[in-house]
Amino acid sequence: MKYVVCYSGGHSSAIAAIETVRRYGKDNVILLNHDISANVEDIDIKRFKQEIADYLGLEITYANAPYWSYKDPLDVCEDAGGFSPGNGQCYCTNRLKTKPFKAWLKHNYPSKPFEPRDDIIILYGFDINEQHRIQRRIGIMFNDGYKTDYPLVWEHRTIYNTEEIGIVRPSTYNLYKHANCVGCIKAGQQSWYVTYCLRPDIFERAKILEQKVGHSILKNAYLADLECKFRYMENVLHIFPDEHVTSQKFWSDVNKMLPDDGNLPCECAI
Repeated sequence: MKYVVCYSGGHSSAIAAIETVRRYGKDNVILLNHDISANVEDIDIKRFKQEIADYLGLEITYANAPYWSYKDPLDVCEDAGGFSPGNGQCYCTNRLKTKPFKAWLKHNYPSKPFEPRDDIIILYGFDINEQHRIQRRIGIMFNDGYKTDYPLVWEHRTIYNTEEIGIVRPSTYNLYKHANCVGCIKAGQQSWYVTYCLRPDIFERAKILEQKVGHSILKNAYLADLECKFRYMENVLHIFPDEHVTSQKFWSDVNKMLPDDGNLPCECAI
């Protein structure tokens, strides 16, 4: 039996990898990662996933898109002419992760739909609060012919954070709730405010790309329409860019400080 951990470089997938190795032994475990351009995957994420692999005594197995090193998610979306094919998945996720993942499985562990193999299990870092993701993933992978498991919902756990073994999680968690790419296509307004403040280059590229493809990344606004508001929040209100405050509280606090009539000065950056 081989246990293939979907090893994203985030904290949850690292915990899943550690639990899997401790239960089944490292000789039976594969850490499968899809490397992403260093332009949007923070170098500290790359540090983290390598330190966890070294701790486990395993090499990272890469299933990469052929252009991963020089095309980031915005490049991929530009090539596709949009942000989503309309099935709930983003083009960047599909082309940088999903397709390479399926190609790796097909090459190494070919299967038949609805007939799960008995010699491989795919493991994910979903936790007890993500039952909808777990159920969806079970169905998707069963349809493709694979079984799945979820170490973070196991009854008997051995570790809950990587600091217990002396490995500090990626610094991106200081501001973001995740270790996703900077300027995540799936993120909301609060996350894009953080990107606006910390990576204005990514924000500008995304803003221009929205105009080019004629679609917005967010559900209810184009980034160009939010730019003045974000500038006012940063330069006048001095709103700290942070995802750890709940979205409801974050925007409630912001709205209390915005002008009562909702109109910002024409030159909102001083």
